[in-house]
Amino acid sequence: MRTRVFVVPGIGLAAVLAGALTFGNLNDNLVYYLTPGEASTGRAAASDGERFRLGGLVKAGSVVPTADGVQFTVVGDSDKSAVQVEHTGAPNQLFQEGIGVIVEGEWRQTTFVSDTMIVKHDEEYRAPETEAGVEAP
Repeated sequence: MRTRVFVVPGIGLAAVLAGALTFGNLNDNLVYYLTPGEASTGRAAASDGERFRLGGLVKAGSVVPTADGVQFTVVGDSDKSAVQVEHTGAPNQLFQEGIGVIVEGEWRQTTFVSDTMIVKHDEEYRAPETEAGVEAP
């Protein structure tokens, strides 16, 4: 009976410590991004060189290859805001018009300058087809 007085609170303390270690720093590891509307609204308050992530859809007809990357417009799905993006470096292989994209960078005047790109894609694998329409092995 006497050991129960120490065991039950000890188990409770161990559970609280395990929960704090497991979930306590979860917010530090989450990465958020701003929509084009949020980024445009917060542009005046952003300091020079402040990096953040911008996410949205690549506007159809806006992709223009440049000598050191690509320029395109990101639009939000719910709001109709648009942000002009200048990405330096090779774009992701799956990058195309109409696809979801998250770019990381900073404001430079009215253009968002990016050096990191993440694209959204489906998880479905399609085997390459041969000329006769039969899947390759």
